[in-house]
Amino acid sequence: MKPGLFITGTDTGIGKTVVATGLIKAIKSQGLSVCPMKPVESGCRLKKGVLFPNDAFTLLKASGADEKLDAVNPYRLRSPLAPSVAAEIEGIKIDKRKIISGFNRLSSKYDLTIVEGAGGIMVPLYKKYLFLDLAVDLGLPLLIVSRPGLGTINHTLLTIDAARNRGLDVAGIVIKCSEKARKHMSEKTNPEVIEKLGNVPVLGIVPYIKSPSDRSTSGIFEQIAKALNLL
Repeated sequence: MKPGLFITGTDTGIGKTVVATGLIKAIKSQGLSVCPMKPVESGCRLKKGVLFPNDAFTLLKASGADEKLDAVNPYRLRSPLAPSVAAEIEGIKIDKRKIISGFNRLSSKYDLTIVEGAGGIMVPLYKKYLFLDLAVDLGLPLLIVSRPGLGTINHTLLTIDAARNRGLDVAGIVIKCSEKARKHMSEKTNPEVIEKLGNVPVLGIVPYIKSPSDRSTSGIFEQIAKALNLL
């Protein structure tokens, strides 16, 4: 069993939270304790005068972990921009030490910790410190969430290459379908091409669902979790 997983995407809005939520529920259903971490969430809306991190809240609710939102989401930003840009605009200094110490505390309490990045792995948290750097510092295997359609081979292979060049263990790929995805021959051929050229398994193809709370894909996430040796 591995201590956790770092989930990144080949782009923003790609379905990382849906995949993370599905895996958390699959892990929890097996009697294991699991806690999420969303180190930085931008694009947060105001709720009763306070920034509300919807993705972090969704993950925490799915896990049932007895933690406050601040523990799983140390930084929240209002601007829907890369964290480094949003933080600079909003006058917030992001400190990687706070994130890493928060992760260490959570990982010591739970069987597994699922960390979800923001956007892709080359997105900066602050200055030149990327989510790639954070993944390296946390030492977790990487799960890449990618799109099914045309262009995903390039995006996925670039992400794999960037991760491996820093010594990260790329555990696998999950292809997440969206409502806007169009049926195209590339969707049938892409998984095999990615596996061959990237030398990494495509662990599952998750169909479009309207909400992370949708239970229709629970079996798929259980299979993915097993393939990742999380169960």
